[in-house]
Amino acid sequence: MKVAVIGCGIMGRTHANAYNQLQDAELVGVCDFVEEVARKEADTFNTTPYFSFEEMIKEAKPEVVSICLPTHLHKEYVMKAADLGVHVVCEKPIAPTLEEAREMISYCEAKGVRLFVAHVVRFFPSYKNISNKVKDGAVGSVGVIHTKRIGSHPGATKPWYKDVSKSGGVIMDLMIHDLDYVRSIAGDVKTVYAIGRTTDEIDYALVTLRFENGAIANLEAFWGYPGAFTTAVEVSGNKGVIRFNSADAATVKVRKAADPATGADAIAKDMSPHLHNPYYYELEHFLNCIATGQASDVTAEDGYEAVKLSLAALESLRTGKAVSMNGFEASEGRSN
Repeated sequence: MKVAVIGCGIMGRTHANAYNQLQDAELVGVCDFVEEVARKEADTFNTTPYFSFEEMIKEAKPEVVSICLPTHLHKEYVMKAADLGVHVVCEKPIAPTLEEAREMISYCEAKGVRLFVAHVVRFFPSYKNISNKVKDGAVGSVGVIHTKRIGSHPGATKPWYKDVSKSGGVIMDLMIHDLDYVRSIAGDVKTVYAIGRTTDEIDYALVTLRFENGAIANLEAFWGYPGAFTTAVEVSGNKGVIRFNSADAATVKVRKAADPATGADAIAKDMSPHLHNPYYYELEHFLNCIATGQASDVTAEDGYEAVKLSLAALESLRTGKAVSMNGFEASEGRSN
């Protein structure tokens, strides 16, 4: 299947690298508005550089294109691809507003092209392992979830990240990974409450979700952390707890609740082996969905819901109050 990438930043290079490893994918072009950047990436992946999106689609004729541009440009290029009959893999978040996200989803449906939103965390072997264990009842009924995602501030090298109207800040750009992930485990969210602090050097947020089923999740995201990039997740239920921390490599730890008869509990460690990086598995899945017509594990609607939770968290930060998700869609659509 012929594939192409627009946007030759970190994510564009990541997608190009994954496509280059996929047996059923042929990377026919990369596009960036800065010629030097496009040429460098094309040389790296032995493909053709383009400086015009329309020219790349016309000449390279990809069947699928990855949109790896800044968030505020997603709508424009997703719709251009749809107009040209090209299936789309759009980096998260799908859009900065609910209005734009809905328009993109409807437009692609009307044009008969598939729209995939790249919420890659669901394809990380450790996170997928945890999801499967939770679904199989390893912890019983889910009660509390904790997640953490912390690292350096991307705005130090790309100033647009510090413009919340373009990036959505640490909540919409970074925490959105975990907002999507916990929703995939615990279901629909009832209320959202957020606190945070933002300066020129840091962007920190702590968001609490209360789910319709009564479960609670506490999500932490931090740009400006002085240490190594770190992620963690813990899922607790009435039968045990599952923990993962990226500092422990690929180890997922499952601790079962104490046996009432003996008082003894048990801890099991489970490696989550992988041959490729998660982006490989993600794009392999999306291309397979196009080839077979099957539904994706991550739908465009999932991307929409993740944006809605992000915007609710931003609204809570602004007002200092918990936000009810009942009716939020009708009343909120902007991240500013």
